Amino acid sequence: WNAHFEGIVPTLKKKYEQTDSEFMRREIEEYMDDRPCGTCKGLRLKHESMTVTIRGLNIMDIGEMSIKDAFDWTKALQEGDPAADEADSSLYQFFKIPKIDPKEDDLSENERSIAKQVFKEILGRLTFLVSVGLNYLSLSRTARTLSGGESQRIRLASQIGTGLSGVLYVLDEPSIGLHQRDNDRLLKTLHRLRDLGNTVLVVEHDADTIRQADYVLDIGPGAGEHGGRVVFSGTPDQLIASGNTDTGAFLSGRRRIDLGEILEEIRSLKVRFVEERTDKTIKLTGVSHNNLKNVDVELPLGRFISITGVSGSGKSSLVNDVLSRVLAKEIHGSKSRPGPYKTIKGLEHIDKAIVIDQSPIGRTPRSNPATYTGLFAEIRNMFAMTQEAKIRGYKPGRFSFNVKGGRCENCEGDGLIRIEMQFLPDVYVTCEVCKGKRYNRDTLQIDYKGKNIAEVLEMTVEEGWNFFQNLPALANKLKTLLDVGLGYIRLGQSATTLSGGEAQRMKLSAELSRRSTGRSFYILDEPSTGLHFEDVRKLLVVLHSLVAQGNTVLVIEHNLDIIKNSEWVVDMGPEGGEAGGRVIAVGTVSDVAATKGSYTGEWLLKLMETEKAWPARKPSKEHWPAIAPATTAPRAAGLVAALSKPSDAAKAKGGKAVPEVFQRKAEDADEPETRRRGRPRKSVRV
Repeated sequence: WNAHFEGIVPTLKKKYEQTDSEFMRREIEEYMDDRPCGTCKGLRLKHESMTVTIRGLNIMDIGEMSIKDAFDWTKALQEGDPAADEADSSLYQFFKIPKIDPKEDDLSENERSIAKQVFKEILGRLTFLVSVGLNYLSLSRTARTLSGGESQRIRLASQIGTGLSGVLYVLDEPSIGLHQRDNDRLLKTLHRLRDLGNTVLVVEHDADTIRQADYVLDIGPGAGEHGGRVVFSGTPDQLIASGNTDTGAFLSGRRRIDLGEILEEIRSLKVRFVEERTDKTIKLTGVSHNNLKNVDVELPLGRFISITGVSGSGKSSLVNDVLSRVLAKEIHGSKSRPGPYKTIKGLEHIDKAIVIDQSPIGRTPRSNPATYTGLFAEIRNMFAMTQEAKIRGYKPGRFSFNVKGGRCENCEGDGLIRIEMQFLPDVYVTCEVCKGKRYNRDTLQIDYKGKNIAEVLEMTVEEGWNFFQNLPALANKLKTLLDVGLGYIRLGQSATTLSGGEAQRMKLSAELSRRSTGRSFYILDEPSTGLHFEDVRKLLVVLHSLVAQGNTVLVIEHNLDIIKNSEWVVDMGPEGGEAGGRVIAVGTVSDVAATKGSYTGEWLLKLMETEKAWPARKPSKEHWPAIAPATTAPRAAGLVAALSKPSDAAKAKGGKAVPEVFQRKAEDADEPETRRRGRPRKSVRV
């Protein structure tokens, strides 16, 4: 009774550092927050170091600039241009040290001459970063906050500066996170590397990248066990002319992602459609986080919404740092702190907010798709119910590799042995006792339909779905993984080997296996990452099925196929960094395409003209079927033709057909909108 209690904070900190449980880490992180250091105010350097200035700015002030602003500042300093009105120095902002006149703190001509080579090196490196579309990043941005695509392009920029030739460069989807305009810049950079005498090998799904390649290898025809073969090799023109591959079919336009076909497939799945779509909205005002300029955004609920814009325009700041955190705090009582905003209205129309990001589903080899989706518990129960397991007295815990008993104790159920390398990343080697199977010999002697638990975990999702057809609890969860395009991954595959896009779709499948309320708000950040055209189509089927049930799906996206098939688009810009942070266009896809100054609109217009499925100019109201509410995005003619015949009201007015699930009664066609909005919503099984 006289034991010393070290305190709650030290106890939580110790447990956080020592635990291997991802669940426990997430629970403790709920009580943690990042805050600037009280002494240096988050500037990292001590006071004396920050008093060294040029034109009134110290090294940390330059680090806080965007890459483009740093380039302009350095160029002006090199050429001796008059000092512009500089931003307040951090010394004045945080420590109230008197401002220094930039003109009195400039370099002399002699100092400029001495720094000539330094200027050349700095400007060269900044130029490379701009050329790969990273002009919006600040120099002081921490590496852990960068996306995979941004990290890869930074490494690419460092290689461009070497000027080497005869080098083989291998890039894995460098277009991740890039707007089509920025992707053009990246492609010019890759061409420059090629022209220097290098070979550039790119793993990519982006259509523009494939079209501008000199040579294409298409791997397939399917994923997992159905792939692994070269189905085409040749030039892009030959690929487009070939009728043997899905890639060529999509590039040529013989196949396309059409909203009508998507909803027709959803209807065949017997999804419950909401007939009367809500006219409710959620409105966020006065958002001034990071580079956002006091932005006001109103989003219609029960729709598929895309947030678009060039890289660094403020999409993630608006959605991830403000909107998602406000929803989590107000609806679920989360302790996360949103960025600065004034008001939010419409929360009473949402009962659940679900953020599906690309963070890993686990950071240890023990985490895998089976454990994350809840399949593993069902599989262990199944093995425990076999006759041999009952005779031996094995319980479900015997088949867990997280506790002692049935697991291999040499590797403690990891299947791998971690070897710590000094000054290098840890190396994992296969356990020599269990040969990577994770279990001891006695446990592996228990089988179900001729397969032991290690062999079941080695199955792909598709193989598992076929194997467990007679067990609905397992088959249904596996079907959701198939629906999001993950049929090729293995049930026991280590979470550390999954890409960000795969982890995000894993989380989406877990949400799909839960019952939908019809008032949920889903937020996804670039769900198309790592997806082929056909996989994007499958993803859209899943997301639109959620919308058809009355839910709201909001995605941050650059993929034109997803944007084109959205019901509502908010385009941010016009540029990245400080030149962005504004809403440039908002409305339907055609509205955005018709907006001057919108880069997204320009590319959508090109796509529309290519497919000839959308008008190249802003349509008048009679071009689109009347779907409540008045702000709801229109459906393309392909959708209408695919789902229904023209209604009597539409025929009478000479308009286009309206899908049955969204049609109003003919007698309501001329009824004032204010009267129609007050009606209760209905549901109908289609």
